[in-house]
Amino acid sequence: MGLSPARRIILASRSPRRRELALSAGWDLLVCPPPDDTEDTAPPRQPKESLEDYVVRLARAKALCVSQKGIHGIVLACDTLSEVDGRALGQAANREQAREMLESLSGRRHRVVTGVCLHSVPDNVSLTSSDESDLEMDPLNETFLQWYLESGLWQGKAGACGFQDSKLPLRLVRGSATNVVGLPLELITRMLTELDAQRHRTT
Repeated sequence: MGLSPARRIILASRSPRRRELALSAGWDLLVCPPPDDTEDTAPPRQPKESLEDYVVRLARAKALCVSQKGIHGIVLACDTLSEVDGRALGQAANREQAREMLESLSGRRHRVVTGVCLHSVPDNVSLTSSDESDLEMDPLNETFLQWYLESGLWQGKAGACGFQDSKLPLRLVRGSATNVVGLPLELITRMLTELDAQRHRTT
């Protein structure tokens, strides 16, 4: 999607995978990650809060944090979690957590949900939404599991799953592949069009 020079996309993420996808979209891109503790300082997920609402809330917190840095453009922030049997899976902190997550997903179907927030600065116009994809994983044997854990490919990925590196026996059953990677380009393209319409209505 082409953008005018004034419509810079400010990517509020440290993820190299999100950056690669954003560049592939042809955006005028500036990477400006939020502080590391942005998610930690946000209120925890509430008992009746859906996973969709939760990741959208986290994405909005990231976008608003970056929007306060005095950079003009459209801040794009995302937050991605996996879920199996109602249990949300974020990034594993260590190999033990990664093993537990992978064992819970082995031979199972799970979903990946990404919350998206676009926040236009200095217009102060925001738009949020979420996208969902379903994945199915073949059973993992111990030999493969050991290799994958030692490879470090699980690091920095929701559910310890690297769909984009094609090393895990994962199949996309439904939804967007870019959503699984953490930047649902199809959804964001629609949101940018809607954000433009909102900005024009406020000017």
